Amino acid sequence: MMPLKAGNTAPKFSLPDQDGEQVSLTDFQGQKVLVYFYPKAMTPGCTVQACGLRDNMDELKQAGVEVLGISTDKPEKLSRFAEKELLNFTLLSDADHQVAEQFGVWGEKSFMGKTYDGIHRISFLVGLDGNIEKVFDDFKTSNHHEIVLAYLQGA
Repeated sequence: MMPLKAGNTAPKFSLPDQDGEQVSLTDFQGQKVLVYFYPKAMTPGCTVQACGLRDNMDELKQAGVEVLGISTDKPEKLSRFAEKELLNFTLLSDADHQVAEQFGVWGEKSFMGKTYDGIHRISFLVGLDGNIEKVFDDFKTSNHHEIVLAYLQGA
């Protein structure tokens, strides 16, 4: 598994959101986009990560950043997740993990001695030029938003 790096062109993807509407990366021209991949909606770590972004959406918007969360969950589950946690950003369903593969975040994982393929928790900041400006791959679910904001405030 080789995640894309800063300077790479971000894959142009289009996926259904939590309401079943198609959303494309190109819909957000003129804005930066934080494309964050997470393994599974409704799980504790993913919930903590999503709520951190939710609670800091004003700061992200001030920095001109839209947020797209991507997992392999179906739109119905994403809808439940968004409603339960009052999420104020778009969740996308990459059910066949094609987009995760394009970003290089789909690959072998191990949990409690079992090995399986899944999404690795990595986030990409896509710049105004459509290229990846920054890759976030070293964070905890609880401080993901802080690391992103610290980068945006320093950039």
